[in-house]
Amino acid sequence: MKTRVFVTLKNGVLDPQGKAIHHALEGLGFTGVNDVRAGRLIEIDHEPGVSKADLEAMCSKLLANMVIENFEIEQAA
Repeated sequence: MKTRVFVTLKNGVLDPQGKAIHHALEGLGFTGVNDVRAGRLIEIDHEPGVSKADLEAMCSKLLANMVIENFEIEQAA
């Protein structure tokens, strides 16, 4: 099975990478972009018996910094 974990910064946390991307888009002439927030995607290939609770524990213990980040788990069918 494949599971995708999307890790994003919590609201209110400064995002210098997102600001740099936003500035670069403006420099390339793209208009209408109000803000950019950068995150990361982690794909996990695992056995069908791995529970959602185990995946959540992986995220909260290692994959995301729970002080400044949120995560969302998306399991493929």
